[in-house]
Amino acid sequence: MTSDEVCTSTLIQPCRYQIREKIFAFTNSFKIKDEFGHDRYTVRSKKWTLGKKLVLEDINGNALFKIRQNGIRFLDQFNILSARDGDSDQQIASIRQKFTFFKHSYIIYSIYGEYKMKGLDIFDHSFTLKNKNNKTIAIVNKKYFSFADSYGIEMIESNNDKQQEDHAFILALIIVLHCSLYCS
Repeated sequence: MTSDEVCTSTLIQPCRYQIREKIFAFTNSFKIKDEFGHDRYTVRSKKWTLGKKLVLEDINGNALFKIRQNGIRFLDQFNILSARDGDSDQQIASIRQKFTFFKHSYIIYSIYGEYKMKGLDIFDHSFTLKNKNNKTIAIVNKKYFSFADSYGIEMIESNNDKQQEDHAFILALIIVLHCSLYCS
């Protein structure tokens, strides 16, 4: 079974990704690999902009999603826009940071439904992403001992899921999480 079949099938086995920030880049740039070490996506950011502006691309360089920060605020707000042909700049999701004292929490309103991303520890190194039915969609773990920021993502799907999650969209949400927590 190839990596494409594993990560797009309806197996109960989870799909895993690794997001790694590029070292020595002047902007936020990331490589996203699947569990077999194959490049799947890249994320580029635009230089010299007010607020964060990033683009998630497939391995062929086709833009899939644009990530935009809504100004600079006390609680972060981001939008994810489609960059695909035919529906370019259509808003796909709005991400809002919720006010909490210890663990970060985000609410996501999207065309795919409502999601909640919550921190599992006070250091913001582990998060869960849940849908409106409170089903865990993804588990995110930031690597503690790595030279560049690096995340392990486990997508959780099963044969019983009526709608399969858009992995590129979920990965765009993880990039938003990184930008909210760690980008100055």
